[in-house]
Amino acid sequence: MLQRPIRDTQDFLLSNYFAEGLRISFGVLCPSLIMAHFGMLQYGMTLSLGALCVSIVDSPGPIHHRRNAMLVTTALLFLVSIIVGLTNKSDVFTGIMVVVFSFVFSMLFLYGNRAASIGTSVLLIMILSIDDVRPWQEVIFYSILVFIGSIWYTSLSYIIYRLRPYRLAQQTLSDSIHEIADFLRAKAKFYSHNTDYEKNYADLLQLQVDVHQKQDEVREVLFKTREIVRESTPQGRFLLIVFTDTVDLFEQVMSTYYNYKQLHKQFDSIGILSHYEEAINKIADSLDDIAFALKSGGIPTLAENLENDLLKLRQEISDLEQQKGETYNTLGIIALRNIEVNIENIVGRIKTINQYFNKKEKRKIKKGDVDVAKFVTSQEINIKLLLDNLTFKSSTFRHSVRVAIVMFIGFVVARSLDFAHSYWILLTILVISKPGFSLTKERNYHRIIGTIVGAFIGMAILHYVHDKNTLFIILILFMIAGYSFQRKNYVVSVLFMTPYILIIFEFLGMGTMSIARERIYDTLIGSGIALLASYSLFPNWEHEKVKEAMVDMINANKYYFAEVIKLYFENGSDLTSYKLARKEVFVKSSNLASLFQRMFSEPKSKQVHMQELHQFTVLNHLLSSYVASLSLYIKEHHFICTNYQEIRPIAENTTYLLENASENLHKQVVEPSNVPLIRLKKPPEPQLSDTAIVIEEQFDLIQKVSYDIFKLTEKIKI
Repeated sequence: MLQRPIRDTQDFLLSNYFAEGLRISFGVLCPSLIMAHFGMLQYGMTLSLGALCVSIVDSPGPIHHRRNAMLVTTALLFLVSIIVGLTNKSDVFTGIMVVVFSFVFSMLFLYGNRAASIGTSVLLIMILSIDDVRPWQEVIFYSILVFIGSIWYTSLSYIIYRLRPYRLAQQTLSDSIHEIADFLRAKAKFYSHNTDYEKNYADLLQLQVDVHQKQDEVREVLFKTREIVRESTPQGRFLLIVFTDTVDLFEQVMSTYYNYKQLHKQFDSIGILSHYEEAINKIADSLDDIAFALKSGGIPTLAENLENDLLKLRQEISDLEQQKGETYNTLGIIALRNIEVNIENIVGRIKTINQYFNKKEKRKIKKGDVDVAKFVTSQEINIKLLLDNLTFKSSTFRHSVRVAIVMFIGFVVARSLDFAHSYWILLTILVISKPGFSLTKERNYHRIIGTIVGAFIGMAILHYVHDKNTLFIILILFMIAGYSFQRKNYVVSVLFMTPYILIIFEFLGMGTMSIARERIYDTLIGSGIALLASYSLFPNWEHEKVKEAMVDMINANKYYFAEVIKLYFENGSDLTSYKLARKEVFVKSSNLASLFQRMFSEPKSKQVHMQELHQFTVLNHLLSSYVASLSLYIKEHHFICTNYQEIRPIAENTTYLLENASENLHKQVVEPSNVPLIRLKKPPEPQLSDTAIVIEEQFDLIQKVSYDIFKLTEKIKI
């Protein structure tokens, strides 16, 4: 009971989240402390502002992407701070500037998250400079200080990376393995007696989204980092092979999907399913140990008694096979055997990964055969993309127009109120406004809760703690916590960030209690404006993307199935094409599941085809799982089937069904069509081996699920 929270705490302290919190806190605080020592705190805070703004774009990724983004941001911060400083004496010019800059820099969402963060950083310096009216000479000096602060943080981040170039890759890979472990635990719940299938399946879909997101982050860091891609060091080769093995392992985990209700109905009385649950949970613990070892530099081990548990499972299944035909049917026992074999293969893969951690084995790792360039996407910065999106058909364009209007409204409201820090209204609008309504609503909720709770915590601390040294220690701790959670849990980040801001104002000798109240008021005003705008001003509803996401999901499954049947029907199939198809399924499945989850946050009137979409998501997840199982039968289990030519018509009909399902969504079918299922003419069972029966059943199962998807697409009118 005690080990789990201790391990979780250790894991967090070794994570990139905490490392990022430390780096930003040091980068932001250091200039102010040094300059305060020489009696120039005001200059130090401007340097810290530059460091803070540029830290926004320093998100995980290849170092050359991070470096280039920070340098571009540094230049833009310098230019925008000069422009704002020279025009902020006039409300008219300032209002025009707010509108233009808000639109232009919001359009950077077109070029990905890092480009979007550049826009956020530049808009932040604009907001913080609006009320800072100075003579033009001081404006230039202020902008130079912002520039120097930005260069300071960029240099700090680059130096830290060079000292430990593989650290970020280890941390992101560790996080992705943790997510697979959590996914496995959700799978294990299906073997629990009286489990809630609907809730557990919903959790599984969300965890699949999380796994994909983490694996995508790993691909960004591993496959786009030149030192690792060149595989010139044992450490680089080690990280690449561990990642490729964990992706294969996740496919094995995905494939273990069966009719759990039937399994419970048949085997609950003897309690064997609880043994599966225990074994799978121990595998998840073993994966957590690998993830922790990546961060800590230790050697992972298998969970205690896991191999003995597998031996007992094997024996239990053998005992059941003796009763086959009397009490338990053949397919049920075959399913148990397949699950057990799959678990053994997963454990075998974990053992292999564990061996890589041995220093001698690490040196023996050879260069892999993965064409990494095919597994990552690149976003080119080109004007054509921008020009093509200057239309209300573009969700990014509508978002940018909405942000420009809302920021202008916020500016007018801020000017109308007699608050000392009314720029917090604009700041709240900036951080809350997202392209979609659901994301804006979620960020809005987190911002309000974090600000209100954090303000009360800050006021309580300042009421009871008066010693400056103690306050400074609390300031540092809250600062680190705030920046550590900003990418992990936004509400916790704001909760820590609000009291740390109040403590800073206390050190500056300002009225802390009134500032706390003002921050709450400004946050509520900004949140209300942003949320109302996301609903009424050119909103982006998730149902607008449903058709595209569904078609993409069907095509990805069709492509995946096509690559898997090549393993059966063709010699010398291309494994790279197969892995690309598998990745595409993970990506599209994650996109569809996350879109479905976001639709729940939208108004009821915008939740279109929810029941059908849920059914569609479930069926496609089943299809992906069944196809994954089919691939493992030949890749991992080495099943042999002699009647491939008799199975081929089923495979061809499955492809035909998926093609027509995709067309149904495009052409909006009015009358249902009659597409038959292909049935196998089975010889008597004794003439077929168990493995042949399993392969036939799996092809037939995939065809049936594809047929269900086809019929469902006939009903959906989007």
